[in-house]
Amino acid sequence: MSKRRLVISAVLAGSSQSEVARRYGVSQGWISRLMSRYRLEGDAAFEPASPGPRAPPRRRPARRSWR
Repeated sequence: MSKRRLVISAVLAGSSQSEVARRYGVSQGWISRLMSRYRLEGDAAFEPASPGPRAPPRRRPARRSWR
C-alpha cells in the first residue's frame, strides 16, 4: 500500500492531519495538498502527479515580413 493511500485513509478514518503527519513522517502541508487533491480528483490522488508543466509554453507571435 502506498504512503499516499495510507495517509488519505488515516485522515478519512478520523485521525487529525497533525497526528497522521507525526505517524508517517510527512509534513502537514503535504497532507493538506494531498487531501485537497483527493477531494477534487478522487482515487487519482493515490498516484503521483505529473511533474510536467500545467500549461503549454507560450508561443511567440510569428514574425511579419515587411516585403
